Amino acid sequence: MTKIAIIGSRGYPYVYGGFETFVKELSERLVKQDVEVHVYCQRNLFKIRPAKVNGIYLHYIPTLPQKSLNQIIHSFLSILHATFTKADVLLVVNLAAGPMGWIPKITGKKTMINVDGLEWLRPKWKGLGAKYFYWAAKTATKLYDKIITDAEGMRQVYLKEFQKDSTVIAYGAPEFRAAEPHWIESLKLNPDEYYLIVGRLIPDNNADLIIRGFLKSKSKKKLVVVGDVPYSDKYAADLKAMQNERLIFPGYVKNQQELMALYQNAFSYIHGHKFGGTNPAMLKAMSNNCAILALNTVFNKEMLNDGEFGIFFDENEDAVALALEDLENSLEKVKVLKQKVRLALIEKYNWESITLAYKREILALIK
Repeated sequence: MTKIAIIGSRGYPYVYGGFETFVKELSERLVKQDVEVHVYCQRNLFKIRPAKVNGIYLHYIPTLPQKSLNQIIHSFLSILHATFTKADVLLVVNLAAGPMGWIPKITGKKTMINVDGLEWLRPKWKGLGAKYFYWAAKTATKLYDKIITDAEGMRQVYLKEFQKDSTVIAYGAPEFRAAEPHWIESLKLNPDEYYLIVGRLIPDNNADLIIRGFLKSKSKKKLVVVGDVPYSDKYAADLKAMQNERLIFPGYVKNQQELMALYQNAFSYIHGHKFGGTNPAMLKAMSNNCAILALNTVFNKEMLNDGEFGIFFDENEDAVALALEDLENSLEKVKVLKQKVRLALIEKYNWESITLAYKREILALIK
């Protein structure tokens, strides 16, 4: 039986963000495809540590609590451990581990890395952090047997920046499940009377830009900002301090029924993410029939097929304000966008197809 070790997320079945969802969706399906899956978990996040859950083997590796170092330390110790196991292939899902691709070669292990977004451009990694992630991306292209990008736009970045081709395997969209509208009542919301943002409160997701544009606009609707950061942070605190009757910060919404209801009843979902490839929050908006307003980036244009399935705004608050006012004056357009956005969820964003694509790459590496 083929054995794969998955390294670089916080673990399974813990779900915090995109990588953890990816590990969960992929691992559970690979097990059904007769692949033996080992997932490496950050030990401190798990009070109970079973050796196996849903057929997936779990390894709890310690790390440091510091935000800037915990992924690097955890990835290093996990790769070191996996190098001396019977795993055939190591799948790494964190660019921080880019320079560590030489370690599994000690025992002849095959390696693949999902490089995710443009980490070196993210505002949170200013200075030394940005330099590290650029170097990590560059070295990953030399040390890993297979580079995986999740969007054609990201493949082009790696071709241009590092002269390295990659295999594009996108991220999967969740299935549509109708949510009862009563879930939004606790936030005193009515259907179609609010805009929605979903994402971590970090500068590269541009919640501040969208909020300023919203407050500048003539809109009488509300703006709901779902998300937070799991550490004390001035940027996030400054945003949350702006809360009023029209600007609502519910924090993390862990109840999936409530989150789906927020998507399904929003007048429009606003997507300000700048540096990722295929974005999980955008996929949720698409699968929940949202009218989407998105920042004008190559990745967002790829997902929304150059404007067929959404509307774009430029990176300034006046553009945001104008886009909101235009949308509120074009109710028929909103209706059409909501009706057809799910057509964008082609096979490319289907978890079953994605799992088969990963399995093909795993087997090709072994052969």
